[in-house]
Order: sequence, then C-alpha cells, then structure tokens
Amino acid sequence: MKVDVYQPRVYRTCCRKGNLISFNASIMESDLFIKAKSDLKDRALEILLRLRTDIESYIKTDYDFATSLSPIIVLPQAPNIVKMMASESAKLGVGPMASVAGAISEEVAKYLYDYSDEVIVENGGDIYIISKKEVDVAIYAGDSKLSMKLKLKIDSFPKGISVCSSSGRIGHSLSFGNADAVTVIATRGSFADAAATAIGNIVETGNDIDMALDFAKKFQEILGLVIIVNDKIAIWGDVMRLCKL
Repeated sequence: MKVDVYQPRVYRTCCRKGNLISFNASIMESDLFIKAKSDLKDRALEILLRLRTDIESYIKTDYDFATSLSPIIVLPQAPNIVKMMASESAKLGVGPMASVAGAISEEVAKYLYDYSDEVIVENGGDIYIISKKEVDVAIYAGDSKLSMKLKLKIDSFPKGISVCSSSGRIGHSLSFGNADAVTVIATRGSFADAAATAIGNIVETGNDIDMALDFAKKFQEILGLVIIVNDKIAIWGDVMRLCKL
C-alpha cells in the first residue's frame, strides 16, 4: 500500500492493490478518504455525523473548547470524544482542537472495523491504519526538496496505529513553528495529532531539531517521529523505516 498526496490540499490519499477499495465520506469540512474491504460509505457517514454532532454541540456550551490554544478542563457531561481530545492534548500542553482530525480518523476507523478487519481512514493528512500488512506512507513536506522523495515503511498494526502530521508552512492547521513537516506515529489518533502540533511548535529552524527530539522522547506514547526542515531530516522510532519513494 502506498499513501500519496493530492493537491491542493495537504492530504495523503491511500492506494493499494489487493482487497481494499476506496471511497470518500464528507460532511462539511470533514472530508475523509477511506479504504476498507467493502464500500462502507453509509456507515462512515453515520459515525462521522455522530462525532461532529457531539463536538459541535459541546462547543455551543463551552466555546473555549474550540478556541483555546492551551489545555482546558471539560465539563463532566462532555461526550466521550470531547473528553478524549481534552485529555490527550493536555499531555502535550496544547489546546483540544489540536487533536480533532486524529481523533476523528481513529474513531471512524474503529467503528468501521466491525465491518472490515482492515481499514484506513485519512482525515486531512491525519491517518488511522488498521492493517495486517506493512504500510508505506509517503512524506509530503511542501516546498522542501525532500517532499515526496521519502516514505515510511510502517510495521503492521492489526489493532491500529495513527500517523499524524503538522507543518508550519502548509495546510490550515495552526502551528507556531516553521517545520516543513512533523510526522508522529502513535497508537492513539488524538495523541498523535496533538503531539505533531506540539513538536511542530518547537521547530523554528533546523537547529531546533534536537530540542524537539528530546521533547518527543519524554512520551512513551510516541512510537515514531520524522521532522523535516528545509534539507534537514531527523527520524526516531523503531516501528518504521525511512526509504526512498
């Protein structure tokens, strides 16, 4: 399987020969690209609508959830996805919405797993993978000369793994850093997404890579990390290998 990029959005699309088919599930700004063993678009739309409704309804009662750039405490009656986003992002010191794309990709993938024991959900470049086979993920890093020249070979994870990215130069996500790409691999989508943001905030220049790596190594949840700044690249973790695309 190969995960590529289509323009102009900073997304990765998933392509694989074999028994997985591709389809999209979109509701407003949530535009998911999904691969599974059958066309589960209706199921995907069902869970996506439920997740969006939970998040949007909660924001109406607690607008800080949507705007805060630092951790917040959510109300006791908050939906599960809201509690998860708040909890995971707080570990990284960022606001809860830094984890939203990764959280949704994971929740949709796990819901679809009841109907397909292999499933990939890509949500704005943040991917959740449930696969019995090794997966290739191409790295998109904007104008860097390393963009789309490298790929990660990620070990099979039948129970699921997340690959989330942040950039200070591309995409719509807020980043206070200047990295071309920060890609984090973790078992939780919400954590991986928040971690990519937090690590990306650290990297202003290539000289900040060591500091970013030291920060990442504090978290046992992070299984792999790639940082690209101009022509500099750092890779850390033992669940993947970096190869030429």
